[in-house]
Amino acid sequence: MKFSESLKKNSDFRTVYNKGTSHADRLLVLYVLENNLEKNRLGISVSKKVGNSVVRHHLSRLIRESYRLNEQLFDCGLDIVVIARVKAKKASYHEIEKSLLHLANLHYRIADEKKME
Repeated sequence: MKFSESLKKNSDFRTVYNKGTSHADRLLVLYVLENNLEKNRLGISVSKKVGNSVVRHHLSRLIRESYRLNEQLFDCGLDIVVIARVKAKKASYHEIEKSLLHLANLHYRIADEKKME
């Protein structure tokens, strides 16, 4: 993640949940909030409902790698939180990547519509 850092503090996660915009599909939920910094901060959340620590860590790595390879598609200055749903446990890397890109496209489409108003 060349242009990004990790989002680590619980208070930062809460701020993104409360003030950010969200988009969801069957595998992932994406929250996005502007952070007024010159870099993105990525937070990944995988609940114990999804599976044991091995499964959770595997999903976390898949999401992080999907983001890393497509990082240039995201604007700078965003706090991004990705939450894995239970169905993501059985998903392949390509399905996770497709889901992340779909949610990012939804975010930008809605943001563009708001700018036009």
